[in-house]
Amino acid sequence: MECIYKDPNAPVEARVKDLLSRMTLLEKIGQMTQIERSVATPSAIKDRFIGSVLSGGGSKPFDNAKSADWADMIDDFQKGALETRLGIPIIYGTDAVHGNNNVYGTTIFPHNIGLGATRDADLVKKIGEVTALEVRASGAHYAFAPCVAVSKDPRWGRCYESYSENTEIVRKMTSLVTGLQGQPPEGHPKGYPFLAGRKNVLASAKHFVGDGGTENGVCTVMASYSSWNGRKLHTDYFLLTEVLKNKLGFKGFVISDWEALDRLYAPHGSNYRQSILSTVNAGIDMVMVPFRYELFLEEFLSLVETGEISMARIDDAVERILRVKFVAGVFEYPLTDRSLLDVVGCKPHRELAREAVRKSLVLLKNGKDPKRPFLPLDNKAKRILVAGTHADNLGYQCGGWTITWEGTTGRITEGTTILDAIKEVVDEKTEVVYELNPSPETLSREDFAFAVVAVGEGPYVESGGDDPVLKIPFNGSELVSLVADRIPTLVILVSGRPLVLEPWLLEKIDALVVAWLPGTEGRGITDVIFGDYGFEGRLPMTWFRSVDQLPINVGENSSDPLFPFGFGLTY
Repeated sequence: MECIYKDPNAPVEARVKDLLSRMTLLEKIGQMTQIERSVATPSAIKDRFIGSVLSGGGSKPFDNAKSADWADMIDDFQKGALETRLGIPIIYGTDAVHGNNNVYGTTIFPHNIGLGATRDADLVKKIGEVTALEVRASGAHYAFAPCVAVSKDPRWGRCYESYSENTEIVRKMTSLVTGLQGQPPEGHPKGYPFLAGRKNVLASAKHFVGDGGTENGVCTVMASYSSWNGRKLHTDYFLLTEVLKNKLGFKGFVISDWEALDRLYAPHGSNYRQSILSTVNAGIDMVMVPFRYELFLEEFLSLVETGEISMARIDDAVERILRVKFVAGVFEYPLTDRSLLDVVGCKPHRELAREAVRKSLVLLKNGKDPKRPFLPLDNKAKRILVAGTHADNLGYQCGGWTITWEGTTGRITEGTTILDAIKEVVDEKTEVVYELNPSPETLSREDFAFAVVAVGEGPYVESGGDDPVLKIPFNGSELVSLVADRIPTLVILVSGRPLVLEPWLLEKIDALVVAWLPGTEGRGITDVIFGDYGFEGRLPMTWFRSVDQLPINVGENSSDPLFPFGFGLTY
């Protein structure tokens, strides 16, 4: 009998219908299961008909594994899937939230808050295109991005994953989806998934609901850990099924967040059977298990056999997953396109990241006297001081979701620190003195033209970054104060959000630039502070005076901010 599903020229819906009709219950529930790479093996994928594998944040084949090593691992998993009776390929998912950030040697872009400062939707679309290429080079097909949260409060640890407190800016920046997936053609049906080709990846708008919205043929939507009116969103039939699928006409699949089923009851992981029942019946199509997949499949199977989860619900979920897989072209091209390996971290990609850094920088102060600007700096100065925790720390520059889940300190990948960039751009006769914490002897010298002090936050993710006080960490204010007392000082703040800036500190310093979390391309900072380019960035969030004012947002409760939403000086 002719297999319609194997015919690349057959309409997607005909292929979905044909394949679904051939599947057993075990094959169907396997497709609805996404497991972590550390528990995945080609044989587990083959025996349990697993539909998707993912890397949790920082989960990798081995330390400093490059894109080719990732491709080897993912292709091995794929071969397991292709050996199943029906040969349904897996899709591999990864947290590529600012470039393919889990993988050593890739291009790391500024985090979303910095991109929101650019206001440049076209730039963000290009970042999506480059990210897609570098993700595909590693063998993965699916990026858990963009985060379309509208962050209203910088005390939230995910603030930097939000483009802005302003819904319009967030909506504009969903151009990332078009970059990742490609541009749907004129007349593409609303709500129907789309992927342009092998150089694109499936996007995932996250986290539904209350985190924002997107269109452009988005293939997947991730549910939120939060609750709405006292109901956990992962179990909310009204929002997931009635609103998202029925009213908004979303035809892709809805995926759960990491271990979301384990988080529904206390203690963590208890009442698992009930968690499966309530999430699947609410409209979750693919479950990010990620570890307990054998228990998950056993309980899931039993729930279908007892009729507590209907075959109609299973078929709807599997239809959506298969639709996305056919749209993605993984049946025709299941394995990695190795020709893409050459572009990972290449010069044009890094130049785009450098442009993004340039455009994201926000100038908050330039000179103690407005008539006498302090910037741009003179790259022919005789002697300059560079100091601070963030001046020569690539890990701090990149922030969370970089190489590891939380992010970490030091030379974590290939890139250019602020210090590297300053050394590259100054005159060969300029002496650059670098001390993380300058000694009293250094500070007592009279011959520095100026100092550049880079301070800010260490890396963090999610609730690990929740912070009720928002002071500059690592005694940043004290260090800035010590230097600024003796030497004219530019402060570069590396941070995922607005932090407390005391009035006495602002008075002391000569210039202040917010660099957000710029990623691997420190040259974007020197491009602007030395005057080759102007400042373009504008605040994506209102900058508060004290935490007592929070939340403080434009148009809602924005009285007397330190710097208003949209503020940014220029040359």
